[in-house]
Amino acid sequence: MFEDRTGKRVPAVTFHTRQGTEWVDVTTDQVFAGKTVVVFSLPGAYTPTCSSSHVPRYNQLVPAFKAAGVDTVVCVSVNDTFVMNEWQKVQRAEALTFLPDGNGDFTGGMGLLVDKNDLGFGKRSWRYSMLVRDGVIEKMFIEPDLPGDPFEVSDADTMLAYLAPNAAKPLDVTVFSRNGCPFCAKAKQDLKDAGIVYEELVLNRDYTDETLRAVAKVASVPQVFINGEHIGGSDKLAEWLAKRAA
Repeated sequence: MFEDRTGKRVPAVTFHTRQGTEWVDVTTDQVFAGKTVVVFSLPGAYTPTCSSSHVPRYNQLVPAFKAAGVDTVVCVSVNDTFVMNEWQKVQRAEALTFLPDGNGDFTGGMGLLVDKNDLGFGKRSWRYSMLVRDGVIEKMFIEPDLPGDPFEVSDADTMLAYLAPNAAKPLDVTVFSRNGCPFCAKAKQDLKDAGIVYEELVLNRDYTDETLRAVAKVASVPQVFINGEHIGGSDKLAEWLAKRAA
């Protein structure tokens, strides 16, 4: 079993980061002193669960965390700064702070440095998350000590539910569009005016009409999907937004 360090201070270490073309040492105090910080730590950059679920959801929920009083959301991994910097770019996770714990000093101090020799990884972090206030751990969510790489409690939604159980979560919105389409422009502007963040897929760049027919059963654009529901074109979106406002 891993130790729950709730009530204790985070380890005092120095993270060796690369910012632009310069080496910049970042201390634990610089990260945590006087701040409310959410930390999530994971086995490795570019690994499947970390890339497809752990990082993306924390990145998406950064505005919700900040609305709940969090200053910084930090991702820690036992990787060097070059790997972490490139992974952050690939993940388009500029809202997160990526801290490279290449030597495992921080993770070891947390008592969560584990052997992944069977995978050829060497020493890596066990998956966990924690809420830290002014350097003191208020709450930890440590994955159960089971074989493999369990991912049950260190996710962003669990942390947000602890921190702000009544917080509104962002909508999952995708707009299928086409360059030069005025109705697409209207749909996107309506979403922006409503303060709704969306992802845009552009015809013949990100998808073809075959994909659009497969998922929406139509070939016209825009087509808007919200939380798994097919809303429709710009007129249907306007109706949906009006009902939501009411």
